[in-house]
Amino acid sequence: MRLEQLQAFLAIAQTGSFQQAARTSGVTQSTISRQIQALEADLGIELFHRSSHAKLTLGGERLLPRVRKICQEWQTATEELADLIAGKQPQLCIAVIHSLCGSYLPPVLQKFCHDYPDVQLRVTSLGSDRALKVLKDGMVDLAIVMNNRFLTTSREMVVEVLFDEPIEVLTAANHPLAQYEFIPWSELIRYPQVVFKDGYGMQRLIQDRFERMEATLQSALEVNTLDAFRGVVRQGELIALLPQSALLEARLDPTLAIRSLASNHTNGLADGSSLTRRVVMVTTQDRLQIPPIKHFWQLVLENIPLQIDQQRSPLSPAILLDNVS
Repeated sequence: MRLEQLQAFLAIAQTGSFQQAARTSGVTQSTISRQIQALEADLGIELFHRSSHAKLTLGGERLLPRVRKICQEWQTATEELADLIAGKQPQLCIAVIHSLCGSYLPPVLQKFCHDYPDVQLRVTSLGSDRALKVLKDGMVDLAIVMNNRFLTTSREMVVEVLFDEPIEVLTAANHPLAQYEFIPWSELIRYPQVVFKDGYGMQRLIQDRFERMEATLQSALEVNTLDAFRGVVRQGELIALLPQSALLEARLDPTLAIRSLASNHTNGLADGSSLTRRVVMVTTQDRLQIPPIKHFWQLVLENIPLQIDQQRSPLSPAILLDNVS
């Protein structure tokens, strides 16, 4: 049984004529006749009385409402796919790490909403591992995350590197570590930290670095918002290791200090090199063919790396603040 056979059956039932059904379907009458004969052979029952008018048999009458539903569902499905290919999707769902939501992403969101006013843009702030999971599960169309090669190596994934950024130390302005311009790892590991919860790429990155150094990460508190990090560190005891993009607001807070990590290992630590993270954009091959998703992808590539370059420019106020903090 084939779809065109059901469509031929429906056309004959609606017009009452094999000839008229062939005309409306754009095929020959012999083609319509063969399709109905094949359908009747598959079902083992005649569907029309052959007379001057094509009248439904009892079997045809029983079949008609089912065929109407099947053909209507098929028409709806093809229309929805045509809309998808044409970019007429109702919404675009994005999962993004916290540090980009309030800094580099807003200009992209504004431009997309201007270019696609009929597409509802939904942005969810998630940790990297969780964001990649919901992407794989089809719950979002695109993710901007800290790279995790174990979750992005499948063949259907498309991964674009956006930028690499250093990890810096956030402390209270009066914390002992604030006296350093570059904080030695041997000093850093002495202090308790506020960290991201499990499922966040930063938590995994820092834990891995401490294990490589054969040092113990003194994780005193777990939070999952940048406001919480600033509020806790401001109290004076705990410190935090955060990426540069997560510290834009903290640079303007006189109660907080931001320091770079020293790149030279000391005191026999196995690995005291500088610490960085890589931020990537991820989607799937099929999604990248859809116009709104492809457009959002291009907007990110055109805007976020440019903002990063501007921030790192020698004339950038953010960098000047960092030098005097």
